Amino acid sequence: MDSGKKVVENVSGWLRVFDDGSADRSWIGPKEFEFLATPVPPSGDQFVDGVATRDVMIDPKSPLSVRIYVPEKQPDDDPKLPILLHFHGGGFCISRASWYMYYHFYTRLVKSARAICVSVEMRLAPEHRLPAAVDDCYSALMWLRSLALGELTEPWLGANSDFSRVFLIGDSSGGNLVQEVAARAGPEDWTPLRLAGAVPIHPGFVRAERSGSELRIEYETPFLTLDMLDKFLALALPPGSTKDHPITCPMGPGGPPLADLLLPPFLVVVAENDLMRDTEMEYIEEMKKARKDVEVADNQGVGHCFYLNKIAVDLDPITAVQTESLISAISDFVRRH
Repeated sequence: MDSGKKVVENVSGWLRVFDDGSADRSWIGPKEFEFLATPVPPSGDQFVDGVATRDVMIDPKSPLSVRIYVPEKQPDDDPKLPILLHFHGGGFCISRASWYMYYHFYTRLVKSARAICVSVEMRLAPEHRLPAAVDDCYSALMWLRSLALGELTEPWLGANSDFSRVFLIGDSSGGNLVQEVAARAGPEDWTPLRLAGAVPIHPGFVRAERSGSELRIEYETPFLTLDMLDKFLALALPPGSTKDHPITCPMGPGGPPLADLLLPPFLVVVAENDLMRDTEMEYIEEMKKARKDVEVADNQGVGHCFYLNKIAVDLDPITAVQTESLISAISDFVRRH
């Protein structure tokens, strides 16, 4: 039946926006990629390949929920495991914490890092433009503090979690959220919770002016094209904003100077063939100039969010090796902090 709604914006196979402001995020691209954007049901108390998953509503009013990944206990584990507070990517417009593309990577990561992952199911644009996603991710951090204080309870986290070792981690636009939440959290007293580190992976840092890497057509992938980048940010940023907005360009003049921010140690992950590599490297240089504690993990021969593409991880030896290298780098960073 024809609903009478008209499509006013179409972003590849990922998103259709209608004239009434509603959106359809069902995948209509190549069938072979559909499973990556399919939700994985939570396992509950059952461990699947060494990891159990559970969905928890943390704010019924919003409603704001998280997916929790807990690795099966090993004899040499610490009594309490660190927490990775994960912010998914998708240009602030698409993706769910439960999608298979995140499930297949973060189940591997929690087993390697010996950590618990809490992945935020944030509000999305264009129905909820920025800073809605930042607010939701910050609310999830506040929820963790409430658990640490004993004001709230969550059986999967309470006794099993080391709240003094909370790490923010996010892919693509989730990397922007890592920067924003860390900056917002800096001046606050989070005791007994402590932000031990932050890991933006291929963060969506850009400028209004095209960078050299953005113009490299061979860097485009199903996970990121220039068309997707432009359209998603136009739908997500506050009306009238350009890509020089502080959320998408924290190293620019629009936001507070990086030197003024109280930030935890950072591990910034970049890829050789990422469309946004040039601006990511600019951000890293500005962080170093601001005397921030920043390390870099640089994966060679791969593009934006390569590790989320399970097809490439399984079939391409370079992607497989670089994914293992990435997991090792993040696990090592967590162990050292």
